Amino acid sequence: MLAQADDGGKGLKRTLGAGNLIALGVGAIIGAGLFVRTAAAAGQAAGPAVTLSFIVAAIGCAFAGLCYAEFAAMIPISGSAYAYSYVTMGETVAWIIGWALIMEYALGAATVSIAWSEYLNKLLGGGIPYEWSHSPLESITDTAGVLHHGIMNAPALVILLLLTLLLIKGTQESAIVNAVIVFIKVAIVILFIILGWHFIRPENHTPYLIPANQPPLIDASGKVIADYSGVFKHGWGGVLGGAAIVFFAFIGFDAVSTAAQEAKNPKRDMPIGILGSLVVCTILYILFGHVLTGVANWKDFVDPLKGREASVAYAISTYMTGYGWLATAVTVAILAGFSSVILVMLMGQSRVFYSMANDGLLPKVFSDLHPKFRTPYKSNWILFVFVGGFAAFVPGSVAGDLTSFGTLFAFVLVSAGIWILRVKSPNMERPFKTPLVPLVPILGAVICLAMIFALDAQTLKVAFGWMALGLVVYFLYGRKHSKLN
Repeated sequence: MLAQADDGGKGLKRTLGAGNLIALGVGAIIGAGLFVRTAAAAGQAAGPAVTLSFIVAAIGCAFAGLCYAEFAAMIPISGSAYAYSYVTMGETVAWIIGWALIMEYALGAATVSIAWSEYLNKLLGGGIPYEWSHSPLESITDTAGVLHHGIMNAPALVILLLLTLLLIKGTQESAIVNAVIVFIKVAIVILFIILGWHFIRPENHTPYLIPANQPPLIDASGKVIADYSGVFKHGWGGVLGGAAIVFFAFIGFDAVSTAAQEAKNPKRDMPIGILGSLVVCTILYILFGHVLTGVANWKDFVDPLKGREASVAYAISTYMTGYGWLATAVTVAILAGFSSVILVMLMGQSRVFYSMANDGLLPKVFSDLHPKFRTPYKSNWILFVFVGGFAAFVPGSVAGDLTSFGTLFAFVLVSAGIWILRVKSPNMERPFKTPLVPLVPILGAVICLAMIFALDAQTLKVAFGWMALGLVVYFLYGRKHSKLN
């Protein structure tokens, strides 16, 4: 595998430095999660203590991040968790994780492109006709009583096409565009933190934890919209409940490890990229949560008529007089955030396919490189057809939580892999070492397994169905064509 990574300039181009890798990580992590999940966690479980929820979630991610950092420095090839499982647990487990990563990257890109289309329509004041911005499985009756049926989600298809063309042109170009997008969205997040700081009202942060005797919240029609009697709905239990909600705002740092074969100095730069992006995002998330729950009361984020849907825009337009332009800027930041998330996910998926095809588990077409740009261009086009088809013709709600399953499953296997390799190959060169092994890998695996079981039953059924299909494909194709075989 290491010989394959060092193939004398015939493989993927090494163009990325530590700064590019941190920007890649921030690009994948700061998406809708920051703007949507913060308010959801505050309103449903943690109250103003959502800042503590971010710290708990970051600690959970840090365990997995430290394991990723050791692997990425030690085995600097594209393929992320798939490649690490291949080395430590063999081909069959590697195939299973490679198949699960399709849920994280390909389905994730499709889901986010559908949300991108919704926000673009919001920014344009609903200017895109319903028929051309929704799937054929969706319909709506307007105020005049006319029924509209979706034909296809054209904006989602357009953004996927543009980003696919960019990825084919080259990793360096994609990294530059990603860095510009990251600069825009981080600047708007920092602007909200600085301007919003002056509008924080101390009474919104008192009490800091939701009290055990907090009565249920009721809407205008008398319906209960939030109940805080559960153990994970108030106090320190609520902080943990909030952590499970905001955890998904952190996923994406693992996408940095898919670019290991394109890093100039992977042994030094990969740990910096993975852990650096986690640190930057954690600091921004904590400050953002503190300001958002200080400007608006956390109870506002439960009411669908108030701040449940567009929480940040609601807080700005309701409590920060004179800053209406900032609400528009936040929508632009969300669009920018979505764009970089899609870019990194499409890149991550094509690199996983590239590694799997090199090992003979997928057809060779997935590892064919462009003669000039040295990018896996055929894989990018095949991905565009599948992801684009999903985004154009399937509603976004179908794939949301499946993305989380794929990611958490990868985290579990990478954490286990570090411990296995320490036992099996203790003398292997490790440019970066995960501290406190086996404690850190065990904690990483246990926390992520707990979050998998916290997903709803329907998601788990679909996920296990997808994994069963993957095993059929493996025994019919992968096992016969495998290079190991």
